Amino acid sequence: MARGKAFMKSMEEKTNVMRLLEQKKIPYVSHTYDLPGSTSGEEIARALGEDVSRVFKTLVTAGKSRQNYVFVIPVAEELDLKKAAKAVGEKSIEMIKSKELLPLTGYIHGGCSPVGMKKFFRTTIHKTVENFDRFYFSAGKIGFQVEVDPKDLAKIIRYETADLIVDRTV
Repeated sequence: MARGKAFMKSMEEKTNVMRLLEQKKIPYVSHTYDLPGSTSGEEIARALGEDVSRVFKTLVTAGKSRQNYVFVIPVAEELDLKKAAKAVGEKSIEMIKSKELLPLTGYIHGGCSPVGMKKFFRTTIHKTVENFDRFYFSAGKIGFQVEVDPKDLAKIIRYETADLIVDRTV
């Protein structure tokens, strides 16, 4: 199951995300999980023993302008494409195709992280991240997550926050 290790004590396999966080002296806790087959974000949150609202997924999109954007939202939520487009000033946004993810970002589906992409893309994180002193996101490889303070994350990537998710109360 999940286990957390402070990065200075961890002798386990490190991902490039972990190396980048260490390089910038960003404190983090690494977590691993072993779930067979394709897993949902909710299953990952359960494996970590965490509330789904604190575990985020990274989504890569393309705007009408052909610019790429990264959105980071809680795993149990769905990206509202209209809200996402508005947040970055685009007329429309669409998800990129899974086969485009690796060449564009260096990450595969299920292991995409907002840290350490081949190129930096404008990044927006759902506003609920502001409610947490620590949140989880992919460490850049399936089976690996990192837990980071959002304020510390801002020291390694530029990001903004906005309301990005589908409103389920409608």
